[in-house]
Amino acid sequence: MGCFVSTSKHSGENRRRPSNIGDVTVFVPGLRIPKPVDFSQSLGDHLSKNLVERLSALRTRVVVMAGQEGPAITRTKRRSATQHGGSTLGDLIQALDDYLPVLMGLVKEGTPLQHKAQFVWVNQEDEVEETAMFSAWYEVLSVLHLMAALLFSQANLLLLPRTSSDGHQPKVSEESRRSSIDIFLKAAGYLDCAIQQVLPQLPPDLRRDLPVDLTEGVLRALCLQALGQGVDIQLGLAIDSTKATLAVKRRLACEMVKYWQQAHENITSIPLANGWGEKHKLFVKWKYSEARAAAYYYHGLILDEGNTEKSHGMAVAALQAADEYLKESKKTCEAFNAAPPLSRTPPLWGTMKFLSEKIPKDTSSKVRINRDLYSHEKIMETAPTLPDFALALKPDEFQLPPVHTSWNNESITT
Repeated sequence: MGCFVSTSKHSGENRRRPSNIGDVTVFVPGLRIPKPVDFSQSLGDHLSKNLVERLSALRTRVVVMAGQEGPAITRTKRRSATQHGGSTLGDLIQALDDYLPVLMGLVKEGTPLQHKAQFVWVNQEDEVEETAMFSAWYEVLSVLHLMAALLFSQANLLLLPRTSSDGHQPKVSEESRRSSIDIFLKAAGYLDCAIQQVLPQLPPDLRRDLPVDLTEGVLRALCLQALGQGVDIQLGLAIDSTKATLAVKRRLACEMVKYWQQAHENITSIPLANGWGEKHKLFVKWKYSEARAAAYYYHGLILDEGNTEKSHGMAVAALQAADEYLKESKKTCEAFNAAPPLSRTPPLWGTMKFLSEKIPKDTSSKVRINRDLYSHEKIMETAPTLPDFALALKPDEFQLPPVHTSWNNESITT
């Protein structure tokens, strides 16, 4: 029951890893690619021919599409969105959506079929390339992970800046930014479902044998990444809005820090393999630094509105911290892009375009003004504590679908 087979291969060919993934605004986790399963051999003696054929057809569709299109989806380029990226992503997500309710028949309560078929998936973040398990819950977990990863890819395509028709600097439309927030919340919902509803169904021995990209820490880090990037987009929209106050911007930036801090805590202790896994860690570290730069910047501006010597000193310390975190984020971004598979950062836009210009300028100005007013000793040398706000953005609620009606009149032979 639940036995598994894992294989480690040193040739990169079967792992389907690209050497260059193009422009990255959103980190897409290594895609899980399913390998064929012969349901007629494992389930033919237990289910009707029609149901076995339905399961086989739905899963084969996923296998073929993921095998052919998965590597192309991973190599994100700006032209992909208009050429084939959008439709490919949508088609594969639809194929997974169609498969999941039928698959749920293998895990419904009381079924003897949960461990009859062996499911094999290839992953990109674990040293062990292939993991095969006689567990339909492992299959459900892999499907949810792939659905979330495809949504991350969809969000990345939406958030790559385009050159406008008037020839001005590349930018991302407000419509694309708002759509990406919905996509992030949906991806977070799939991942939250995987953590809350699927992982608990796996016995401890199987959970220990899961590939690293399906462990709870990585799933939580991805879920928090989705929420952190969603707040980042909200902050960018607030920056563009004449109605958003400094307090609103600071709150969003501080919430973003908490999401990325939790993502960082979840992923740093996990032994992700060199390559994609290390790149994943660098992305989280990069975005965590960016979030702290934003939070300290807005906290510093609000502190500077105070009329006391102490508040001005704290403002200077906060702005200096913002400047240091901005420099750190740029270094980590370079390390992220240089880590295999190679990537590029598209032209700056949104939150970071604004802050990359404002933080150095405002920090230099405030430090000069305040140091003229107060002695160096009275300027706080350590950054003030950021305010603590409750996290507002939550994953969309996603429940595993009910078992497909094709199972209704099925007589299972044990």
